[in-house]
Amino acid sequence: MEKINYQKRLDKLLETLERTPTLLMHSCCAPCSSYCIEYLSQFFSITLLYYNPNISPAEEFAKRSAELERLVREMPVKNPVKAVIDRYDPTRFLNAVNGLENAPEGGERCFICYRLRLERAAQYASEHGFDYFCSTLSISPRKNCDKLNSIGEELSEIYSVKHLPNDFKKRNGFKRSVELSEQYGLYRQNYCGCAFSRAESQNN
Repeated sequence: MEKINYQKRLDKLLETLERTPTLLMHSCCAPCSSYCIEYLSQFFSITLLYYNPNISPAEEFAKRSAELERLVREMPVKNPVKAVIDRYDPTRFLNAVNGLENAPEGGERCFICYRLRLERAAQYASEHGFDYFCSTLSISPRKNCDKLNSIGEELSEIYSVKHLPNDFKKRNGFKRSVELSEQYGLYRQNYCGCAFSRAESQNN
């Protein structure tokens, strides 16, 4: 089966835009959001939704959300960008991945986490009348881009809001996010977010 090039899909979509649509973009952290903001704010009015019930501990959640808000304040953009810090609900994540505590990083536990966060983004986008929704998660070389986009497309049908196809690590997106993180002095965490990925990073 031929691999889908989501960057090409996004390119084609951007060529068809005749106005400045609204985009609800789930944000996992400031470093991953940096390139996505720089790139997509040329075309969209963006609201970043910081919804990450997977992050542990609570202090880490607060630290990452504060960095995102600072980045939004300091970064120059063509179209408006704002951040919404959603509720911290770690119990929801733990209930969702119950039984998968020992699953390998990048596997089924992570896919459940993708869906949890993308579904909240789709729900929020639908409730607030956004034109599109997506997540910054695909910028990470460690995230499964095909899985993220397939979940996004499925949720698009459920919530009646368009999913923006994406693979933000393309065109040196991840490299650019590292450069922007250095430029703005952003806190770059050494684990994805959950207690399980934190334990794995400490053991490596």
